Amino acid sequence: MFRKILFIFALTEYYKHSAMNIYDIHTLQQQPEGQQFDRKSFRIEPKNLAIIIVAFANADGGDVAIGIEDNGKITGIDGNEEHLNELLRAPFDYCVPSVNVDVKFVQCVDYKGNANHILIMHVEPSMRVHANQTDEAFYRVGDKSKKLNFEMRMQLFYAKGCRYYEDEPVYGATIDDIDLDFVTEYCHKIGYAKNAKTYLRTNKNFITTENGKDKVSGAAILLFGKNPQQFFQRARVRIVRYYGDEERFGREMNVVKDVWFEGRILEMTQKAIDFVDTQIKEYTFLGDGARFVTIPQYPPFCWTELIVNAVAHRDYSILGTDIIIKIFDNHYVVESPGILPGMVRIDNIRQMHFSRNPKIVQFLQQYKLAKEFGEGVDRMFREMDEAGNPAPIYKQMDFMLKVTLTSAMRDDNNATPNVFTDTKSNMKSNMKSNMKSNMKSSIKNEQIIVETITANPSAPIPIFQKVTGLSRSGVWKILNRLRSKGIIQRVGTDKDGHWQMLKTYYASMEADDENTPENIAENNTKNGKSREESTLKIEDSRGKSRDKIISLLIANPQMTQSALASALQLTVKGIEKQLKILREQGIIRRVGSARGGHWEVLSK
Repeated sequence: MFRKILFIFALTEYYKHSAMNIYDIHTLQQQPEGQQFDRKSFRIEPKNLAIIIVAFANADGGDVAIGIEDNGKITGIDGNEEHLNELLRAPFDYCVPSVNVDVKFVQCVDYKGNANHILIMHVEPSMRVHANQTDEAFYRVGDKSKKLNFEMRMQLFYAKGCRYYEDEPVYGATIDDIDLDFVTEYCHKIGYAKNAKTYLRTNKNFITTENGKDKVSGAAILLFGKNPQQFFQRARVRIVRYYGDEERFGREMNVVKDVWFEGRILEMTQKAIDFVDTQIKEYTFLGDGARFVTIPQYPPFCWTELIVNAVAHRDYSILGTDIIIKIFDNHYVVESPGILPGMVRIDNIRQMHFSRNPKIVQFLQQYKLAKEFGEGVDRMFREMDEAGNPAPIYKQMDFMLKVTLTSAMRDDNNATPNVFTDTKSNMKSNMKSNMKSNMKSSIKNEQIIVETITANPSAPIPIFQKVTGLSRSGVWKILNRLRSKGIIQRVGTDKDGHWQMLKTYYASMEADDENTPENIAENNTKNGKSREESTLKIEDSRGKSRDKIISLLIANPQMTQSALASALQLTVKGIEKQLKILREQGIIRRVGSARGGHWEVLSK
């Protein structure tokens, strides 16, 4: 009777959806099988179809197109209603617990030229762990339905929130393995008035009693243990610093530093953050008011957030690997054991939030490290964009989540042996080599935008993005900087208005400079200062003028002496003297003729 009812349902769906061809037949034939798509012949057995359905439900969901051979030939499903009915029953009869599927029938023409249909079974990702009728669990990895062993299956339970691994008792652990002094400190921090043992026994089941014996949870050991690595050997953070932009092996191995940080969750996280802070590059460029500004390669919040997230959300049931942080010259990678938890997926990670280890997350929130409701991920995307960097890249590998931050900044001299140690500790010694590149980039982008406005005052933001290669927020930063300098202003609305030049770009660069040498000498004489004091002042001013000449030539090697004189409010003769000194010092040289050549900055 049930078979008859189900078949009637199937026919109802058949007529309901047969006129709706929301799936393109050519796409169904040609689309590569992958994480969320599989293609099967109508000859498939229901128990084998159930494996695919279970794998999709346990992972990211997906579509199964039935009636298409592996080579793309369309054979269809019409003509064997009994077998069709058996396939439609697979999510109920061969999956435990049952899997909800959305069934659609797509009109097609089979390889014989006859009208036919393709069966589409759409599977949504499930919050439960599913298995087939023989109690085997599967998980979709790429184009394969991978059978899970017991350990992997338990990890999936924890990832989906069916159980929390942090609540599982730790074999062999007792209250003597807990640092009660640290628990007391924590109780004071959160305002808990009772003693440490009472807190552990009455709050969050850190310690429970069964048959008269204490059971200490994993969260208790990781957060408050005297030596967490005694029970969780790989609950640690490994940081590897590489020279260059890729990981090399053997004779070409390019590892510069390889360190581990262990201990309780809090101290391990803080030590890792402190160390990475010494390894992040900094860059110096000419900012507002012709002052040098130093910025980090990545926004501090972004790389810190990845460390905290890895510690807070890693799957501690995976005992064989560490959290690994890899720092390259142009990108930063964090690899954390475990799949994305709950219903969090790559495409919704900025909006969907789920805590695999809620007790650990809440603990880190007390120390202002973890952010509530997953706000940190969305903020990380925004800050990377505002800094002009590409968006973070998330990649789910086999029970390992990989996140990459990429820097838009580049070094001029990648062959320099100490480029990889360009950190806070030695920034002063390496500042000169990086200054030229970043000054040039910053000033050049300002110059390009000014020239674009001069040529087209109504130019929209996408035009500025195209000519500079910057993000939308990066363009707005420069426009706002130019407005703050009084160089440009917006006339009219953002939609219908235009930009107006208020003064020349190069003239604005002398805004924070001191008086000319001649004025300094005259003023000092009037004030009764000695000739020696006046001479020192003049030399200091001339030195600053030379620095600005160098900056201007980096931004525009074709600048003429007249343009330099106008920008710096000096005489042409004064500019000639400064250029002569710079040439004699080997700092600049002239390439080509006086009329058609250009300046080249050799050193800073």
